[in-house]
Amino acid sequence: MESLWAPWRMEYIQSIKSGDCIFCTLPPKNEDQKNKILYRGTTCFIIINTFPYSNGHLMVTPFRHLSCLTKVNPEELEELGQLIQKTVAILRQAYNPDGFNVGYNIGKSAGAGFDEHIHAHIVPRWAGDTNFMPVLSETKVHPEHLEATYTRLQPHFQKLSL
Repeated sequence: MESLWAPWRMEYIQSIKSGDCIFCTLPPKNEDQKNKILYRGTTCFIIINTFPYSNGHLMVTPFRHLSCLTKVNPEELEELGQLIQKTVAILRQAYNPDGFNVGYNIGKSAGAGFDEHIHAHIVPRWAGDTNFMPVLSETKVHPEHLEATYTRLQPHFQKLSL
């Protein structure tokens, strides 16, 4: 039998889940590296997904607590679009993926983990990145630690301008 080690998961498993909205509670802490916030814009920010589908899985979200894309104002919508576009370009440069999944999960039934705060997912994809592990053992293997993802991407986002 083979063993998979993911020691960084223990911190999450043992942590107390507050039910608070991470998109509202993390930015005011001003601990961007700890909270994996890569970029702060005027109305929106970019954060690493701590439970990624693949390495480099990022989210773009307004600072305001909004439950649906129909509730964002024109300034937020413009910045969301620009940040999604720039994020794809940065991920292409940093990871050289074969493609991307980009989208919103609006509402619990659509798969939103935080359904009361709209956020766009940008997920780098590679040919053959789906394998037998999720199918046979409900396990995903990520070759890069989240700290390494932050360290790789943060210099790119420091140079980002809209």
